[in-house]
Amino acid sequence: MRRRLINSTLAVVLVVIAVFGVSLVIVETRTITTSAQERVESEAVRLASIVDSRILGHESISAQVLGDQVDGGRYALIEIPGRDPIEIGERPAGDVIEAEEKGEQGETVTVQEPRSSVTNEVWRTLLMILAVATLAVIAAVLLAVRQANRLASPLTDLAETAERLGSGDPRPRHKRYGVPELDRVADVLDSSAERIARMLTAERRLAADASHQLRTPLTALSMRLEEITLTDDPDTVKEEATIALTQVERLTDVVERLLTNSRDPRTGSAVSFDLDEVVKQQLEEWRPAYRSAGRAIVHSGKQNLRAVGTPGAVAQVLAALIENSLMHGGGTVALRTRVAGNQVVIEVTDEGPGVTPELGTRIFERAISGRNSTGIGLAVARDLAEADGGRLEMLQAQPPVFGLFLSSTPRTPADEERTVR
Repeated sequence: MRRRLINSTLAVVLVVIAVFGVSLVIVETRTITTSAQERVESEAVRLASIVDSRILGHESISAQVLGDQVDGGRYALIEIPGRDPIEIGERPAGDVIEAEEKGEQGETVTVQEPRSSVTNEVWRTLLMILAVATLAVIAAVLLAVRQANRLASPLTDLAETAERLGSGDPRPRHKRYGVPELDRVADVLDSSAERIARMLTAERRLAADASHQLRTPLTALSMRLEEITLTDDPDTVKEEATIALTQVERLTDVVERLLTNSRDPRTGSAVSFDLDEVVKQQLEEWRPAYRSAGRAIVHSGKQNLRAVGTPGAVAQVLAALIENSLMHGGGTVALRTRVAGNQVVIEVTDEGPGVTPELGTRIFERAISGRNSTGIGLAVARDLAEADGGRLEMLQAQPPVFGLFLSSTPRTPADEERTVR
């Protein structure tokens, strides 16, 4: 591209020089020739006037007297009737510029100038024009090189930026070049880089969330399947299989929920649901793991509550809190449900050391953990709670108390009838 820009600029300059240079040479040649002719004619008129005045004054007329009146390099011939011709200077050989003037006393004055003097002046003019043209070409080449670099270098940078985007490096360069069209391309590439970076971040976040959130349901499911393999009682097998199927449904719901949040974390599918069923489900799912750890998980508080939210998302939030207590807490884990104004609250607490002051409210930030864990569970739990219009807070650090706040709804007659049964 640089070569094409330089060649095109140089070609334009050469065409301009050729057109205007030839015209200038023709005009200057004619001007110089005309000027030389006018000078010779003026010399003849002036010399004839001097001769007339000397004849009228009966003064001496000779080559010595009139020699100073003729410019050097010119030849003058003065012919006076009845006298010998008077020659001033050396007669030029070859082509000459000549002017003849007749005086009032009958004399004839002829002035000649060699045409070579005009030719020499024309050549000097041509050399000057050629020098100016050469300087113009040099200036044009320098300007073309500068302009080519100004245009080609940004294009090279933009090509490198596009190549980096293609190779998986979505960092925007935020570099501008002072050329509106190129700056527009740079803006588009930077915007694309930012979008790609957000997409990659969302994909990595989805992968991390999925691996974390699916780990617990898969572990619980594997424990149920182990229970089935270790028993011969048909009723136990049926019960464990039923629970395993429920966990598979929860696993499917987890996947769908993660995909929904990856597309738009603000998108919720809140409905009115029975909170007791979700709490009971979590207790049944986590009791085997707590028994294996020699610990207990209990539930207390107000019963028969209805809340607004997504049952699967609420189950995931409780699962994250319960798992967090299992991994980092100690003693008995207690789930307590209560009513606070127009909200229902599920508190999860344990008898462990709690959250250190250094962590504080940062416990909900991603990659923040005090026990060498991934630091993803609580962050995902808060996102799930906020997606349905709820909120997850740490009510107390030591001992730890986490509260899930959800909007409450009044119980329907159908709910009351189901409770009586």
